Amino acid sequence: MTDRVEAVLAALEAEGLEKTRTEMGPRYGIVTADRVFGVPMARIQAIAKPLGKDNDLAAAMWATRVYEGRMIAFLIDDPAMVTHAQMDAWRAQFDNWAVTDTACFKLFDKVEGAAALVEPWTQLNDEMGRRAGFALLACLALHRRPADYLHGLALIEGAAEDDRNFVKKGANWALRAIGGKKDPALRAAARALATKLAVSTDRTARWNGKDALRAFAKADAKNAAAS
Repeated sequence: MTDRVEAVLAALEAEGLEKTRTEMGPRYGIVTADRVFGVPMARIQAIAKPLGKDNDLAAAMWATRVYEGRMIAFLIDDPAMVTHAQMDAWRAQFDNWAVTDTACFKLFDKVEGAAALVEPWTQLNDEMGRRAGFALLACLALHRRPADYLHGLALIEGAAEDDRNFVKKGANWALRAIGGKKDPALRAAARALATKLAVSTDRTARWNGKDALRAFAKADAKNAAAS
């Protein structure tokens, strides 16, 4: 396994770009304590593709504490073998939005019963932990996975005044994702919540509501034009 890990890391390091590495923080807000090579996401995906699904290699790549290696882990892990304990252990080490969102979008939302982790994660105090809860909720909605989305809206409302950047944007992402579902009741409920938040006396809640309403209006106009 060590040889395979070293081979993947060597391939990643060879694709590293100084420009990409130095721009991650200032341009994209990706700040991490992990080692970074500066590999564009498209190249990370290209390196991951021939590796197939491999739970053991994914665990080993996660343990490298290399930013791109951890991205590889999300791309090659087998959702059928991922446990909630593994999800929670990895989540506890998230220190930037890109790793958080990629984990939820590429892997976590495919794990059986993943929706059960939404509520406990959204109740965490740390910024990335809470972000992970809302990112997972958003990805479940976008990928049409089973979840209690009405309860999810209540969780969003409960966090609507959290002004930390990555929590605020995570909750907003989840609200927009639920509002984009085909279920008329969910669409109506998401729009009702956005309308309520838009007139809140709290600045962060108001931003959340107004931004979601703009997204809904844009999507509705696009759908109307296509029909």
